[in-house]
Amino acid sequence: MPATVLLIDDDVELCELLTRFLDGEGFAVHAVHSGASGIERAASGVYSLALLDVMLPGTNGFEVLRQIRARSSIPVLMLTAKGEALDRVLGLEIGADDYLSKPFNPQELAARMRAVLRRVSGADRASPRRGPLAVGDVELEPAARLVRRGGEIVELTSVEFDLLDTLLSEAGQAISRETLVRKVLGREFSPFDRSIDTHVYHLRRKLGALPGGGDRIVGIRGIGYLYACSARSSSRSG
Repeated sequence: MPATVLLIDDDVELCELLTRFLDGEGFAVHAVHSGASGIERAASGVYSLALLDVMLPGTNGFEVLRQIRARSSIPVLMLTAKGEALDRVLGLEIGADDYLSKPFNPQELAARMRAVLRRVSGADRASPRRGPLAVGDVELEPAARLVRRGGEIVELTSVEFDLLDTLLSEAGQAISRETLVRKVLGREFSPFDRSIDTHVYHLRRKLGALPGGGDRIVGIRGIGYLYACSARSSSRSG
């Protein structure tokens, strides 16, 4: 079955072009041209992915995303005409899974869509889902996609969950930004793409400091990031 895609963009001509192209790429696209329609459709539960334009008339894409996130966990890829860092950061902070700046290559859009869908479904993981992983006061349950800190549930986006899973699995060891981009975002690394750093920033903020003080996720200059911990216990089961 083709992945069902909700396209929320007021540019009717662009929607028609993208619908024809994505149909040829194996996606079933339904386009709506207002934020209100997009919110209702996204919450219906029938779509695999939403493409959301930032520059919508009336209710802009960021507010639409906020309302979608209040009602649904559907993966959202944001489309921005500006390509400004502030737009990208705000979209990721609200809960977008990825972004792409207009004008874009349709082939890149399709590749980004497939990467998001693989990440959400877990299809790009080489090994089967494992048992819970506990590192200090943080416990991650892959099957339920649930994270607890000190027994309290921490609400994470799908990208933040996969990022934390990767970091906890190698706790105390530095992981390169290139590796994180490929494993977590499912795409090739570009030195000009800072989206993984934005996800790390928001994950740090949600997890807070270590019980003894200090950052849980430490940046290693010229390399990437590591999850720091004073005590580690882990349990995995196949």
